[in-house]
Amino acid sequence: MQLVVARIGRAHGIKGEVTVEVRTDEPELRLGPGAVLATDPASTGPLTIETGRVHSGRLLLRFEGVRDRTAAEALRNTLLIAEVDPTELPEEDDEYYDHQLMDLDVVTKDGLEVGRITEISHLPSQDLFIVERPDGSEVMIPFVESIVVEIDLEEQRAVIDPPPGLIDDRAEIASSRDADADAEADTDAEADTDVDAGADGDRP
Repeated sequence: MQLVVARIGRAHGIKGEVTVEVRTDEPELRLGPGAVLATDPASTGPLTIETGRVHSGRLLLRFEGVRDRTAAEALRNTLLIAEVDPTELPEEDDEYYDHQLMDLDVVTKDGLEVGRITEISHLPSQDLFIVERPDGSEVMIPFVESIVVEIDLEEQRAVIDPPPGLIDDRAEIASSRDADADAEADTDAEADTDVDAGADGDRP
C-alpha cells in the first residue's frame, strides 16, 4: 500500500537541501537516510534520501543527485510516497495509520450514526477526522481521547462521546427554538386560563 509521507517545500540554502511538510507520525522510519520514495508527479522520482536533519523545528532533506538550489527548487510541492505493508501496525497501542482509519463508521456512545471518515487532517495542535454525514454534509471530529473513546478496527467503527454542539449544533438550535416556541405557547395558554378564571369569578 502506498501512503503519502511528506510534501517537499522550498529549497534551503545552496547545497540541495529542501524543507518538507511531514505527513507521517514516524518520520524517523519513513524519511530516514537511504529511504527510497516514489513521487507525485512520478516524473520527479523515485528519490533516495541522502541526509536529513532538523533545523529551527523543520525537517530538512537532501536527495541523492540533488546538489544545488535550482535542482532542489524544481522538487517543490512534490509528494513523497512510501510503500507500507497494510498489515503493519504502529508500535504504540493507541496509534493508528491514516489508512486504518479511513472509511470507518463513526457512531456515538448511544449508537447514533454520525457518518464515515473520509479524510484525516493533521494540524499542528491536533488531528481531525473529516466525517461525511448521511446527508452529504461534513463535520470535523478532533481525534483526542476525551472525544474519540474507542477505535474498533475489527468492527470498522470509531465511537465518539461528542461535547454539546460538536455534531448536532443545527439540531440544538432548532430544538432551542422549538423549546422557546413551546414555552411561549404555554405562557399564552396560562394567560388564557387566568382570564377565563377571572371572568368566571365575576359572573353572578
